[in-house]
Amino acid sequence: MSELLKLLTSLKGIPGNEKQVRLFFEEQVKEYGEMTHDQLGSAIVEKVGLPDGPRIMVAGHMDEIGFIVTEITKDGYVKFIPNGGWWGHVVLSQQFTITTRAKGEVHAVVGSKPPHILGAEERNKVVDLKDMYLDLGVANKEEALALGVQVGDMVTPFIDFRRMGNSKYLLAKAFDDRIGVALIIDVLKQLKDVAHPNRFFGAATVQEEVGLRGAGTAAYKISPDIGIALDVTIAHDYPGGTKETEMGKGPCLMVMDSSMVGHTGLREYTVALCEELKIPYQLSYLRQGGTDAGKIHINQTGAPSIAICLASRYIHSHTSMIHQDDYDNAVKIVLELVKRLDRKTVNQITYE
Repeated sequence: MSELLKLLTSLKGIPGNEKQVRLFFEEQVKEYGEMTHDQLGSAIVEKVGLPDGPRIMVAGHMDEIGFIVTEITKDGYVKFIPNGGWWGHVVLSQQFTITTRAKGEVHAVVGSKPPHILGAEERNKVVDLKDMYLDLGVANKEEALALGVQVGDMVTPFIDFRRMGNSKYLLAKAFDDRIGVALIIDVLKQLKDVAHPNRFFGAATVQEEVGLRGAGTAAYKISPDIGIALDVTIAHDYPGGTKETEMGKGPCLMVMDSSMVGHTGLREYTVALCEELKIPYQLSYLRQGGTDAGKIHINQTGAPSIAICLASRYIHSHTSMIHQDDYDNAVKIVLELVKRLDRKTVNQITYE
């Protein structure tokens, strides 16, 4: 698991530029099912258990938050716009990678003023992203262009995957949502020689961070009977936090977020499954933010859907942290759902 996550989080893939992640996903799952795509870039692998069984869509988005190059100044500094949700406080002085169209990588850092030259007003406000710039360590625009940097290039955080003081605590960029992609891969591996009473669709989706877009097009192609989104949510176990969700206490079953009111029947079925198998879980909600389930559940005539999320610290920043036990337990939950969701059960969840 850790090697898979290390490889996935090292890849670069912002909304609309997920190719590195897609190619890796396709290579990992090609032996487990038939590969198709939607026309926006999402990759879908289908493993048929029962040809006339219900269609179970399990989605994880490939994109991570990042930036897009918009301008190179005459002095060689690079301006950018956000691609996904950022807060200015977590960007200053951080290191980034610019991936050029020739597939080269250019190292850069977001510049910041030393406190010695900040006025009183500047000290007390968040710097606007439009006022920030990337410093490539070059003397002028010509040197920046010689490195291959162009308007439209992808910018992603620079950080290495690592295990923390407690080896079950994992730190990396892009856990949102490479863990969803990894979970699909791991579930497929465990399903390889296992009978299941449905058609499993593992969808690695695009452009979730800018409006759940790939989930909409992929769900239209699949037309699922049940939707399962795999993602992260906020861990509230930081100093002063409410601890309503905590790392290591089990995957979070989303009751509601801004994109979906979770399907009560599917959630209750999943809770009963967790309690039967003694898999730890947490119930969670978000006042802001959503998952791919937000588009899956309203596709065509609708599909009961659930978001299964890992509590993660520091999401939508340069780094994030998850707990290995939560990941392993998420694999167990999804695997058991796929093994149990037959036509009768899906009809009961949907109509009763």
